[in-house]
Amino acid sequence: MNLRDLRYLLAVAEHRHFGRAAEACHVSQPTLSAQLRKLEEELGVAFFERGARSVTLTAAGRALLPHAEAAVAAADALAGGAQAMADPLAGTLRLGIIPTLAPFLLPPFMPQLRAELPRLALEPWEDLTEALLDRLRHHAVDAAVIATAPPPGELEAVPLAMEPFLAALPPGHVLVGKGPVPEASLGAELLVLADGHCLSDQAIAACGRQGAAQGTGQGFRAVSLATLMNLVAAGFGATLLPALAAGAARQQGLVLRPLAGGTARELRLVFRAATPRRPALLALAGVLRAVLFQAGLRPAGEG
Repeated sequence: MNLRDLRYLLAVAEHRHFGRAAEACHVSQPTLSAQLRKLEEELGVAFFERGARSVTLTAAGRALLPHAEAAVAAADALAGGAQAMADPLAGTLRLGIIPTLAPFLLPPFMPQLRAELPRLALEPWEDLTEALLDRLRHHAVDAAVIATAPPPGELEAVPLAMEPFLAALPPGHVLVGKGPVPEASLGAELLVLADGHCLSDQAIAACGRQGAAQGTGQGFRAVSLATLMNLVAAGFGATLLPALAAGAARQQGLVLRPLAGGTARELRLVFRAATPRRPALLALAGVLRAVLFQAGLRPAGEG
């Protein structure tokens, strides 16, 4: 038994597919399958039920998977701790980031990170908040940039910036040119992202859940901000967009207006409280703050 085989085991358990697991581990599928067969033979249990189109964990697999996760996490913590002692600002950092932020933050952030922390290699991972928090707890990422408060417990959150929302309207909309837009006035035509996106919950809460539930926007849930912007540009409704998306929205011909209530979201960097990579993560937070401030966002906690 070795750590490589345990990583293969965790990859198949996550992806429920040998081909995708092999791709994630950068090995061929026959190699991964053969190593897992050897591991099962060595331990005398079958981890997976292998169907024609599906892979599921056996009862033994479900019972033993936490031990494999703990072993890999302990090995990673050992390597990370040693690397942090040798050079805390060097090595690879796996950073999760939510989809409503990644397309607008990563392009200016990554070159700035290379300039300020050249020995730090970033591996970004885009996913929804709950999936990122789960990957964080299971040591699949080192930190994540999210826009909601993490649940209390083993995670630590470092505030980065406040990102205001803007009303995104089609040209000719009745609210264009009338000053700041009251959030409640958008409820009946509000277009939102699909469930699981924190931006969807924030938009509905800001504009009034009852109005949104009765309006035209509730019948369609988009999976990306690009889809929302295209629908608004075509005149199918209005939406709320985070401020960093303003440039992309204007390119689509949308009219952006400030909100009368000043609705905003707080961006945070979250990581495991016991991580040995704290110095690197705090340095990373500093670069994130600088890029966000350059984009016009205000510090968290400011009015």
